[in-house]
Amino acid sequence: MAVPRTRTALLCHSGGLQASPLLTDDPIFMTLRNNGVPPALECRGLSKAYGAGRVLLASLDFSLDPGEFVAIMGDSGVGKSTLLNLIAGLDQADSGEVLIDGTVISSLDDNAATRLRRQKLGFVFQAFHVLPHLTLVQNVALPLLLNDTPPARALDLLEAVGLGGRGDDFPRQLSGGELQRVAIARALVHRPTLILADEPTGNLDPETAHEVLSLFRAEIKANGAAAIMVTHSMAAAASADRILILSEHGLHAGNPTRSAGESL
Repeated sequence: MAVPRTRTALLCHSGGLQASPLLTDDPIFMTLRNNGVPPALECRGLSKAYGAGRVLLASLDFSLDPGEFVAIMGDSGVGKSTLLNLIAGLDQADSGEVLIDGTVISSLDDNAATRLRRQKLGFVFQAFHVLPHLTLVQNVALPLLLNDTPPARALDLLEAVGLGGRGDDFPRQLSGGELQRVAIARALVHRPTLILADEPTGNLDPETAHEVLSLFRAEIKANGAAAIMVTHSMAAAASADRILILSEHGLHAGNPTRSAGESL
């Protein structure tokens, strides 16, 4: 009898470390891979070093399916932000390739890569990066305007994140938690394939962080996006479907959280 092929929970391994394998004959896996929909993200043999041979990432492979929300944890300086920059095409790998929705980023020229980021990616930052001279609805509508898309959905997203009726307010009138809600709405408004979140609750108190992460997860699922969240916080990571640990030995599965459909 033929031995079925195996894969890890997120096809994640590096330097020989990998998560427990899952059979590719699993019907869930077959549904994801045989319905013609490419992974939201694939990293193939990704390597990056700085300076005198300081290796941050070595032959890293993993993939992320549409609708998956993954948290990446690890010590400071291990390469978490570098990995996000490589995925976004803001930095170049020494070897390997990144595919967003089936497109190899390194195959694109600068203009095409910029268009891909505008259309396929959404970003949430620790420091919010909400533009102070624009109203809330103008901030949220920016990705739509950059993609030549009617801005009406911006009001719908503000409503979805609990800021309905405040579209004409300015960022100075908001708390930190409210600013991050605006950032989440902006990241999702253009229906991206993949959300990249770098320490999205780093500037928030624990209660506000919990509220923002509950909202973040709910809106990701409602919009069908995949998401990677880099965080030092185990409490924040627990809101994800899966946790991956990045270390000097590579990327590997952390302790499982709950199933994708379970509430926070």
